[in-house]
Amino acid sequence: MSAFDLIVWDWDGTVADSTGLITQALIRAAHEAELPTLSEERARSIIGLGLRESIEVLFGAISDTQAQHLVSRYQQHYRAIEHDILLFPGIAETLTAIAQTPCKQAVATGKGRRGLNTALQQSGLAKLFDATKTVDECFSKPHPQMLDELMDELVVMPERTLMIGDSQYDLLMAKNAGVQAVAVSYGSQSTAQLAPHAPLAIFEDVPSLHAWLMSQL
Repeated sequence: MSAFDLIVWDWDGTVADSTGLITQALIRAAHEAELPTLSEERARSIIGLGLRESIEVLFGAISDTQAQHLVSRYQQHYRAIEHDILLFPGIAETLTAIAQTPCKQAVATGKGRRGLNTALQQSGLAKLFDATKTVDECFSKPHPQMLDELMDELVVMPERTLMIGDSQYDLLMAKNAGVQAVAVSYGSQSTAQLAPHAPLAIFEDVPSLHAWLMSQL
């Protein structure tokens, strides 16, 4: 018997190799909005959160004008490069292999709906997912709403659900929803950053993740 009936994927840094481009777009936007200079490490640390929550974490209380300017500049920079974002090598094959099993697949992402739909269309992966949730429709990670709604929609219990992500926010969301999780260290956060959140396993590359997943299904 398989261990899971539902696998929920984070998108940026887990499925899509987008963390570097997101980081650079955010650093440039902060500079143009005349906010404190962001280091690459600091910018990467908030990947997984919604944009509004990211601003709060990075800059605290700033004026609405500055926040709107930051969002506008970030969206302009990101949309200019989003079609250049590639999937991690092997991830499409992993998703396809899982889709051939009875296990359902879903996405829970800090991206907005427009951004996720664009990414799904561009990647050709939309048909592999049974449901998706974005930060436009739910509270940002680590709030459990995305997972709770996906499990309700797909009629799967928490103990039969697995979250896969590259950040502490994915792992905390899983914990808050009573769901097991595994982490990948090839995205936005390192093994040292992920390990304190006690995932079932941490994978350094897609082939090792793929092998483990297929052993569970």
